[in-house]
Amino acid sequence: MKLETLSAEGARRMALAAQGFASTRPKAVVDSRHGRRLFAHLGVIQIDSVNVVTRSQELPVFARLGAHRRDLLPSMVASEELFEYWAHEASLIPASLHTLLRWRMDEARAGNAWGGLVRFANEHSGYIEAVLDEVRERGPIAASGLSDPGQRGGPWWGWNKGKRALEYLFWCGDVMATRTATFERVYRVPTPSLTSGVTPSPEDARRELVARSAQSLGVATVADLADYFRLRPADAKLAAGQLVEDGRLVPVTVEGWTGAAYRWIDASLPRRIAGTALLSPFDSLVWDRKRTERLFGFRYRIEIYTPAPKRIYGYYVMPFLWNGDVVARVDLKADRQARVLRVHGAFGELGVPTGPVVEALHGELEAMAEWLALDGVAVGERGDLARPLSASFH
Repeated sequence: MKLETLSAEGARRMALAAQGFASTRPKAVVDSRHGRRLFAHLGVIQIDSVNVVTRSQELPVFARLGAHRRDLLPSMVASEELFEYWAHEASLIPASLHTLLRWRMDEARAGNAWGGLVRFANEHSGYIEAVLDEVRERGPIAASGLSDPGQRGGPWWGWNKGKRALEYLFWCGDVMATRTATFERVYRVPTPSLTSGVTPSPEDARRELVARSAQSLGVATVADLADYFRLRPADAKLAAGQLVEDGRLVPVTVEGWTGAAYRWIDASLPRRIAGTALLSPFDSLVWDRKRTERLFGFRYRIEIYTPAPKRIYGYYVMPFLWNGDVVARVDLKADRQARVLRVHGAFGELGVPTGPVVEALHGELEAMAEWLALDGVAVGERGDLARPLSASFH
């Protein structure tokens, strides 16, 4: 039987549509209804503490929905529409997916978590039980608020004893966490509304996570499907085969891709993708660097941890999406003291039309600065787009 074939451009448009970029940004005030529709596309938003522009989890929302209330995601967590857990790294996830991640909590409880935490749990089981009792009695509570938080030290980011206990309990699902304005985790016991529902077998849960990944990716390899919720490749491959048998995944070949690929049965293929977006380094469209290169021909590396003299593009570089392709990268910083959005560098991809790209980027930067309550945009000198972009603001 001949496999369905997708062109490279078709695969790109399918992936963008699955990630929520086929629709124009809402003209109405963005609220939790838009947030729910966004998570129906993405399934998960990665959390990161980096605050160079704003907290990273806000940027995928802005990229797709534009300006929104800064408390949108926290309010959805507070109402328990979303919860935080380990999915694709630390992530915000719809409450409906809690049942599909309980096998991971059970594995952590059985000793399959970070090695250091497991050793700590084995050595301090009584202390961990005491911490859990205190959270039950006094939560929500931060690690610093425990009656016996212990001393800081060791290789775990200077975590004290109480923080390690709470993180172990968080991994096991015995406590849940919310974030303060300073990004500190505050812990409490999960509510029955979150922990209710039938817990599927680990195999069934992983199959449904792969299905959820396929919906969010549109078209994907097994490696792509595994990476989305950080599953073991062998488990993702098994689940993909089962989903093909169920008629929910369709094997395809994609121009320029090597190996097997799969299309979600209901994946849409719009005729074109319009619009602009600045993408967080942790946006699910680009967090898998190999997939990003396969889809867009865009080689992307985050240079936060690269010494400054060795950086090629800058510290916090955001890819710029325009009309269905990644056409530039912009090194950004929200300078809150000076109240400007600083563009340290702006670099176009080879062959992109400078004028239209600069015009689109100008509009997106203005919109972001306004959303962040900054007074304007200041453009530096690095990159081939810097001079025309600077001129566009004068």
